[in-house]
Amino acid sequence: MSFIEITPQQAWDMAQQGAMLADVRDLQRFTYSHPQGAFHLTNQSFLQFEEQVDFNSPIIVSCYHGVSSRNVATFLVEQGYENVFSIIGGFDGWEKAGLPVETAY
Repeated sequence: MSFIEITPQQAWDMAQQGAMLADVRDLQRFTYSHPQGAFHLTNQSFLQFEEQVDFNSPIIVSCYHGVSSRNVATFLVEQGYENVFSIIGGFDGWEKAGLPVETAY
């Protein structure tokens, strides 16, 4: 079992259908701007994440450029999550695709 890499547009479409969108970037960058509706997934918020997400629910991981999200996606698969995805290009790709973001300003 492994994760699947998807485009930002596919991620947005899945999020609209109820998939959990998890942003793993640092707090400062997440607070400044993140994909609309994203959950800030950190070591500190993982227990809260586990309470909200079933093992068979789709989970989409986003990072800066689509590299560290692969590591987090692998970790989630190892924890027993079955439908894990990583966004190709990360948040950078998300912004370039013109998808909705939430910002601090």
